[in-house]
Amino acid sequence: MKPVLASETELSPVLRGRAPAACRGCGHPLTTTFCDLGATPLSNAMLRPERAGEAESYFPLHAWVCDHCLLVQLEQFNAPAEIFSDYTYFSSYSKTWLDHAKSYSETMGDNLGLNADSFVVEVASNDGYLLKNFVARRIPCLGIEPARNVAEVARAAGVPTLVEFFGEALARKLASEGKAADLIVANNVLAHVPELNDFVAGLKILLKREGVITIEVPHLLNLIRETQFDTIYHEHFCYFSLASLRNILQRHGLRIYDVQELPTHGGSLRVFACHQESKRVEAPAVQAVLRKEQNFGLGELTTYRNFQAEVRRVKLDLLRFFVDAAAEGAHIACYGAAAKGNTLLNYCGIGKDLIDFAVDRSPHKQGLLLPGSRIPVYAPERVALEKPDYLLILPWNLKDEIIGEMQHIRAWGGRFVTAIPRLQIID
Repeated sequence: MKPVLASETELSPVLRGRAPAACRGCGHPLTTTFCDLGATPLSNAMLRPERAGEAESYFPLHAWVCDHCLLVQLEQFNAPAEIFSDYTYFSSYSKTWLDHAKSYSETMGDNLGLNADSFVVEVASNDGYLLKNFVARRIPCLGIEPARNVAEVARAAGVPTLVEFFGEALARKLASEGKAADLIVANNVLAHVPELNDFVAGLKILLKREGVITIEVPHLLNLIRETQFDTIYHEHFCYFSLASLRNILQRHGLRIYDVQELPTHGGSLRVFACHQESKRVEAPAVQAVLRKEQNFGLGELTTYRNFQAEVRRVKLDLLRFFVDAAAEGAHIACYGAAAKGNTLLNYCGIGKDLIDFAVDRSPHKQGLLLPGSRIPVYAPERVALEKPDYLLILPWNLKDEIIGEMQHIRAWGGRFVTAIPRLQIID
């Protein structure tokens, strides 16, 4: 059955035309394209096999850059409640991410002197993967997670979790109940927020006078330099440089006093923020990263306009690989039912005629079909049964972990493939 392309006339009046009318950061008109990936289904809208004959809704996946504040952002076609109320992503199925969260929790707990009299809040706390480390240290905490199915997993693990969307209203309610935070954790959530100013206003309200906010976001500099266009999908409304993030926080009386460059998600920033009037001294790293962004060209619109050509190069290289593999009679599977992988497959027009199946460690994804491509998802053990010639790694940010887990494919001559930042075949 043909896919359904959601036109403007099919959208609700609330969502229709919200962008590119105005920047969700500064409100200026949006006129400059950053990256147009055509029309795709929601990247996490996986299908049950019994729905394989039904049509899917496709939405434009078009990123814009604001000429005024240089914030990269998408149009909004779906309300957050439609995307996040019942979610398929669970953080605890990646060892790399669990180790990252544990290290962070221990470091912040020690550096800030957190104890039984402190209070930690994580916004978009998922399945409790991070806060469970504070629970283990008997530091009071609260997770805020809009996806009820994910929040229930956190609660079962002993992590207090509130099923709500975060914003100014919820922050005022919590603050009035004496639940202001010494530490607010916002890992990889800011990109998912369409009402950006409401969210940041909430962070300001919920933070204690000398409290700290840490925000982790994929770094736009790496997205452009490494052609990481597959991290663009409908659930990610915004894409941040340090400069654009600093502008948004300053608008709400918050100040970045330190920043770390992390390897996670292909290169991320961990920003440390406080109230504007805080006595915390700005670390040299802040100006160092801002200079790096300027030297790369993130202050020039030309840098953003040139990105589309690099995206097209990745697509053509990957399609050439599939054509050559098909000519050899090779069988190909892919690892990871990740959102980024679905962006890649749908933009390149790759489906089950070219990929036999996908595997993923999460039981919440096994037995389902990838959106758009309709590729079936199985447990990783399927690879040893089918013995594909190539295993395309879709979550390339976990490449080393996946190769370590699946290295047995070398026994039958199987090889690994990654597409980003450039095509690579790994023996």
